[in-house]
Amino acid sequence: MLRRIVLIVIIALGVALYAFAQKGGSHSSRSSTRSTSSSKSTVPKKSTVATRNSKGKIKRSAAARNSFMKQTGYPKGRKGYVIDHITPLECGGADAPSNMQWQTVAEAKIKDRTERNCRRE
Repeated sequence: MLRRIVLIVIIALGVALYAFAQKGGSHSSRSSTRSTSSSKSTVPKKSTVATRNSKGKIKRSAAARNSFMKQTGYPKGRKGYVIDHITPLECGGADAPSNMQWQTVAEAKIKDRTERNCRRE
């Protein structure tokens, strides 16, 4: 009896995780939209944690970026790499050199897809 209950719980969790992955898998990495059945308009999802400029983009510190590049020995950048925030700004991460890392472009695209989970409506 206990085995059946455990099996049912595992199957239910698997189905829920699959449905969650399918729901989040088709959005673009730059901006995601949500459509409702009652209206045809889309509502962009934006973080309520990160501060934004007048155009809606997250404010970033050029001084922190430059400081990180100098600290790591690449003051002019690294070819094939981008600067990534370890804890995303949208999730409350600091825009400071201590929260930055070098990441290949391919790795950055993959990480950007998973970071959409902390965006809020």
